[in-house]
Amino acid sequence: MTSATIKLFLPRGDAKSLRTAEISNWTGKAIAAPRTEIEDILKREELDKAGVYILSGMDPDSGSPRAYIGEAEVIRERLKQHKTKEFWVSAIVFVSKDENLTKAHVRYLENRLLTEAEQAGRFKLEQNQAGGSRLPESDREDMEVFLSRIRQLLPVLGSDLLIPIAPLTTKQQPGGILFCRMKGAVGRGYRTPDGFVVLKDSTAVLEERQSAKNWPSVLALRKQYITDGTLVLKDGFYRFTRDVEFSSPSAAAAVIEGGSANGLIEWKTEDGKVLKQLDEEA
Repeated sequence: MTSATIKLFLPRGDAKSLRTAEISNWTGKAIAAPRTEIEDILKREELDKAGVYILSGMDPDSGSPRAYIGEAEVIRERLKQHKTKEFWVSAIVFVSKDENLTKAHVRYLENRLLTEAEQAGRFKLEQNQAGGSRLPESDREDMEVFLSRIRQLLPVLGSDLLIPIAPLTTKQQPGGILFCRMKGAVGRGYRTPDGFVVLKDSTAVLEERQSAKNWPSVLALRKQYITDGTLVLKDGFYRFTRDVEFSSPSAAAAVIEGGSANGLIEWKTEDGKVLKQLDEEA
């Protein structure tokens, strides 16, 4: 990723309120704000243009992040339509400062954003893959440059939508891969700066424990992963079809064990040392 000089503007002086972001020598511009300021966003002249947008929030049942990625020739009109969507709490819009973004361009960007967000696997996406758009080679190159700037700005604006799950490093976790075992199910994973990753092909118990009814968020998260194909039934267990990053070791262990769990105790090294002990030794 190339270096960049980013200009952030806070109209109200509050970094969590309405803000805009630009990069030197880039024709694009980002506008971000919480949902509570949607009326203020809609008044901005930039929203008369074509662009792409990201609505994000949390699933009320599972507590996992959700996002909607869209495009429009006139962003303002499309955002008005999304007032009926309840889940989202923040919006980020990307437009061009000139008039060079066409409907074909923003459809291409929407498709690429959906693809990368799905690959990153951090958010449950609210829509199926977009159709995209066929562009001349030179236009595709221009849009890939535009996309690279979106990648740079999203974390600055508080979104990790496109950030791939961090790989295991000894600096993050000296104990290496950790294991969570329950009734024949075996989860494999490691800690990251953002939480805990359970690796693809790990297994989870088929039936939730009786006490799980007291933890509806665990049930909701398992149901979500079963519905979206992250957990599939195989050989008497649920098997993870992809790497999944959880908010904490306990959340990861709870999904594997089918009930509440203390991740600091349940996750262990191959020789039986628990995660809590690794933390104390660090």
